[in-house]
Amino acid sequence: MGDGGQDNAVDSWWGQVKYYATLAMERVAHGVDAVKQFLSTLSSDERWGVMMAIDEAQPEMFEELTAKSPDWMAWMG
Repeated sequence: MGDGGQDNAVDSWWGQVKYYATLAMERVAHGVDAVKQFLSTLSSDERWGVMMAIDEAQPEMFEELTAKSPDWMAWMG
């Protein structure tokens, strides 16, 4: 009998990423550098997840953020 551990791990990871996305979105008001600094504390997978979560939750904010930082994909590394 499987315990669904993999699904739980994915749900847990996504929940954490959504929390990080909330923190990142709070920093948008302080400028792109504040967001970039926050993202630099996360793993690459978490950074991508945060950007996906922002795009899902606040597409206008995502567009604003990426427009102000055409090199945003370079931060993802």
